[in-house]
Amino acid sequence: MLYFLTFLNCKHEKSNLYKIEGKQIQVTDSIALDSEIEAFIKPFRDNIQKDLDSTLAYSAGTYSKNDGDFNTAVGNFMADAVYSEANPIFKSRTGKDIDLVLLNHGGIRAPLNKGSVSKRTAFQLMPFENSIVVIALKTSQINSLIDYLLKAKRAHPISKLKLTIDENFNLVDAKIKDEHIKNNHTYYVATSDYLYNGGDNMSFFKPNDSIYRINYKIRNALIDKFNKLDTIKPVIDDRFIQIK
Repeated sequence: MLYFLTFLNCKHEKSNLYKIEGKQIQVTDSIALDSEIEAFIKPFRDNIQKDLDSTLAYSAGTYSKNDGDFNTAVGNFMADAVYSEANPIFKSRTGKDIDLVLLNHGGIRAPLNKGSVSKRTAFQLMPFENSIVVIALKTSQINSLIDYLLKAKRAHPISKLKLTIDENFNLVDAKIKDEHIKNNHTYYVATSDYLYNGGDNMSFFKPNDSIYRINYKIRNALIDKFNKLDTIKPVIDDRFIQIK
């Protein structure tokens, strides 16, 4: 859209806006390509495509975020990848360990398909520029986090947190790293900057004791995890289950 501005000059040489006119110019694929520009861009485009599609690992099956009620294989893989790849960075900078990971079900944007896994796979799973942040939360906020998961009744990806609920969605047991939750304790929770800022109504992250920004995107953590694996075989497990 192009805009044309018309001004009237007053005696004192001041310009006043008189009229705004607009004209819409359609941009379609019928516009001829510039062969010189295309020739210049092609090597860069081809190199990017090759890099994105180079095989990093192999997925033994197709794993969708809709495969489970309270935890899914692909969600478990993503949360565990965030823990395994981000924890060494966090510990090297703070001397502390991440206690648990929480991501969001809606953030998984594609299934992990059977066959070759590449950087493109990571971009399909996580197309957003979300970065990993670690939040220091008191026990009371951890309880609010758990209450949120019980009410959500969705397979939000978690790692190092284990929840058991009854048929009425009441909490039966909750553990972090296989230990019962301690009173008056500080836990370090890895999540995305999107969720930290209230995405998916996760308001329990604020206020907090502190936030650590490790400048590491979730997508990059997935790529680094792919590079370390030969075959990917995630499973639905007992990290969040309902007993009847």
